[in-house]
Amino acid sequence: MTAISCDIIFLRVFGDKIIVLNSAKAASDILEKRSAIYSDRVCPPFARDPTLLDLSDNVAMLGCNDTLRWHRRIFNKWLSIRAVTQFDGLLEHQTTRLLQRLLVQSNYAQPFELVNEEFYLLAYGYQPENKDDKFFQNIQLVLFHIVTSLTPTSFVVNLFPFLTHVPRWFPGTGWKDTAREWREHKEQTYELLYEWTKSQVIAGIAEPSILGYLMQDEDLTAGLSPAEKRSCLNELTMALYAGGTETTSATLMKFVAAMVLNPDIQAKAQKEIDSVIGSDTLPKMTDRNRLPYIQNLVLEVMRWHTVSPAGLPHVCSQDDTYRGYDIEKGTIIMFNTWAMSRDEAIYKDPEQFNPDRFLDPDVPPLSTFGWGRRICPGLHLGESTLFIMIASLLAAFTFSTKKHVDGGEIVPQIKGAPEQSLLLGLQPFEFQFKPRSELYRTLILANSTGTISTPDY
Repeated sequence: MTAISCDIIFLRVFGDKIIVLNSAKAASDILEKRSAIYSDRVCPPFARDPTLLDLSDNVAMLGCNDTLRWHRRIFNKWLSIRAVTQFDGLLEHQTTRLLQRLLVQSNYAQPFELVNEEFYLLAYGYQPENKDDKFFQNIQLVLFHIVTSLTPTSFVVNLFPFLTHVPRWFPGTGWKDTAREWREHKEQTYELLYEWTKSQVIAGIAEPSILGYLMQDEDLTAGLSPAEKRSCLNELTMALYAGGTETTSATLMKFVAAMVLNPDIQAKAQKEIDSVIGSDTLPKMTDRNRLPYIQNLVLEVMRWHTVSPAGLPHVCSQDDTYRGYDIEKGTIIMFNTWAMSRDEAIYKDPEQFNPDRFLDPDVPPLSTFGWGRRICPGLHLGESTLFIMIASLLAAFTFSTKKHVDGGEIVPQIKGAPEQSLLLGLQPFEFQFKPRSELYRTLILANSTGTISTPDY
């Protein structure tokens, strides 16, 4: 990839004014220090318009208004760095389930796709029977529709917004029927999820989940009508689920690639785990501060090949000037996380996977969760999830390359994600992993899991 020497780039695309920020310094100056006027959002018409998919209440797409501030207050209450510890037990339980399933399904083509199902349990309290579970497939389809709608080239109306006013019967407007079908499916899925979780809570048999917790916090939604409460809680839960599924599974695949390519680093990480917590137990969240090398390894996984090379754009809400450049109201601001991860002034030998780089207090973690008032509200939950999963995977398994039939090693290849995605993925590759000892195999399988009742369709 060609190095970018300028940290501010101006573009004009289909009449839109766009500024791309290629350095953490520029992003901090604009999106952090001036967040009051750089926190608005741009949302493509297909996604935003109430007559189309209607993501007008989606947390990630909300403009900088009172509704967004209300959502942020909720996130601050439930997902602050202190409050998120309430989910430690749930994350440990989910991680053990993931280890169990990896043992049973060791030949699964993309094993960390199982994480999506575990996040479903965290969000809604429902454990899918498998990846083909209808309940699980419904929410996955909603997520796919949302991501597709946000892609500028997916629908002609995203390029030419005036087409929203063209009547449905006009030739070439089949996308309006698509939008209506997707909107109805989204609303039906949200309704089913909400009512099922509510019934479990009322019956006293609900598994711990974010939606279940939010439902029982009466102060949280005081003053809202039942319909408003339902809508807000659905959007909050979906935001956390959407933000944690594909990104986590993709990050874990990058972790495996790093371990396969750097067995010495894997061995060093496992040595720290063994020396700190022993070789006869699995890590806990309370071990986090005692495992500094593992924490740095997680930071390096997120930097080395960042999953989201460019986050959701911000919009400038009033005229401004930066470094002598005039920035007009309505200008779209994008931050290039990939370029930041390759800034040699900050990260020496950026292509090298080196957790020890963070031993230097002057080397900051890469801001993979966004900037300013639009930073991902689930960042502390995301960091906790990656820590416990990566620490547990290192404790339990050893990862290594697999060989082709001709004897050559299968080397991981980084490439762009599928077309309808906002992520940078890995080309699927085969690898080997096995328990580090029979004791770990026994330890993992000893933790039995319960069953969860199934919703009615």
